[in-house]
Amino acid sequence: MPVLFQKIIPKLYGFYFNILVWFLPKTVAKQAFLVFCTVRKGRVLPNQKEYLDKAKLEIITVGENDIQLYNWSGNKETVLLVHGWESNTWRWHKLIEKLQKANFNIIAFDAPAHGYSSGKILHAPLYAKTLNAIVAKHQPKTIIGHSMGGMTLLYNEYNNPNEIAEKMVTIGSPSEFHEILSHYKNLLGLSTKVIKKVEGYVYAKFGFTTTDFSSAKFVLTNTKKGLLFHDRFDKIAPYHASADVHKHWEGSEFISTEGLGHSMHQEEVNDKIISFLEG
Repeated sequence: MPVLFQKIIPKLYGFYFNILVWFLPKTVAKQAFLVFCTVRKGRVLPNQKEYLDKAKLEIITVGENDIQLYNWSGNKETVLLVHGWESNTWRWHKLIEKLQKANFNIIAFDAPAHGYSSGKILHAPLYAKTLNAIVAKHQPKTIIGHSMGGMTLLYNEYNNPNEIAEKMVTIGSPSEFHEILSHYKNLLGLSTKVIKKVEGYVYAKFGFTTTDFSSAKFVLTNTKKGLLFHDRFDKIAPYHASADVHKHWEGSEFISTEGLGHSMHQEEVNDKIISFLEG
């Protein structure tokens, strides 16, 4: 799709919602939230297929979604990998290679609407529900999440404390839902009235406000050992997110980088993760 159309389409959604909200506020609240949650990328690409197909473990049903799980077996404890928005399990292939050499048992999965899993939308409560089912089934000692995956694992630990998991790693993860929603507001050019209606919809559906959903708040009761990575020049998730989480998470270590970007696939990052797991 031409770049011009990629920029215009979000604004057209915003224009539509800004007008319709005066006549059908409840409808707009639901529709605007669904657009916010709709996944447009992250399915398995041709160059990823062979690698992922070899590691397919099983498909489990969580709610309305069929979730694809993967396993790279090892003799040491289980590590669970949780990818981010519009991604899939392939994003972990460099870390998986390191984990295999260290003989860890690796479990990974494609989020709803990502990779080989079914669905069209994803939001943090849905992701956490999926994650919790897999945690209960496979009992990982360590959970590692990138971006939205990191935010989700902290949210899930807050709601469903797990006695088996001992360590958690987040990589380039956001913290504050209200900041993510603010970005959505600016991207579509939504009016304050529309955003207020969306916030009301979120509260009615999930029972929390957009300011309540905060990783920095969730970790206040987290007793696990944590390792946080974030690059100062991350253009996707703000650097201060992990800095704030670290400040509120007593058992965490924060590794700040410069120039590694948002994905952080670099060997130095993966080596530090292995050292953390083996420490």
